[in-house]
Amino acid sequence: MSKFSTLIVFGFFLSLLVSGCKQHQDARKPISQTSGSFMKKSIARNKKLVANEETQIEALIKSNPNVKYIASQKGYWYTYVTKNEIDSLTPKKGDVAFFDYEIKDLKGAVIYSELELRPQIYYVDKQNIMMGLRDGIKLMRKNEKVSFLFPSNMGYGYHGDDKKIGTNQPLICTVTLLDFKSEAVYKKESEAQLKATPAPAKPETKTVIKPKDTITQ
Repeated sequence: MSKFSTLIVFGFFLSLLVSGCKQHQDARKPISQTSGSFMKKSIARNKKLVANEETQIEALIKSNPNVKYIASQKGYWYTYVTKNEIDSLTPKKGDVAFFDYEIKDLKGAVIYSELELRPQIYYVDKQNIMMGLRDGIKLMRKNEKVSFLFPSNMGYGYHGDDKKIGTNQPLICTVTLLDFKSEAVYKKESEAQLKATPAPAKPETKTVIKPKDTITQ
């Protein structure tokens, strides 16, 4: 198994371990044979799952020999569709990122279109978004377009998104980073825009002149 498989398996195992610690931290009971057996079976299943996803992703990469994919240290792959060779800055914690993206399955079928998902305004490292995007956006420069291959643990994992993304589904996410700026600058710009927006006009109130009563003599 490759180092990327090891990273993914470790992620699954760590999740199980943290969950187990939370459940038993008060009771502090010794681990039973059943618990140990369950952990071994879970790890075996996760290894099989990781190997299957890695095989799918490797097949996709091999089917596109002209596309250069880069293997990240976090266990996903990416390729530049549009690369910015001029700028060097990338988003960091304390910035607000503005981006568009679409999500496909590994066969290239669109799950969520860019139009469905826009606009995306993301407070870097402060909002709960897909783990792969959380890391991948910080690799990007302004105006770059990058296609990411995320195994399920970097996407929506075991539960999917309860809508269109299924259980343990690896994904292709193509992201365009439109801009990013510090939270302070974004706040000032938003406040200035709010002040510059004219208040909605009040409806005109017409004065109704009632006819005077006529007195018949």
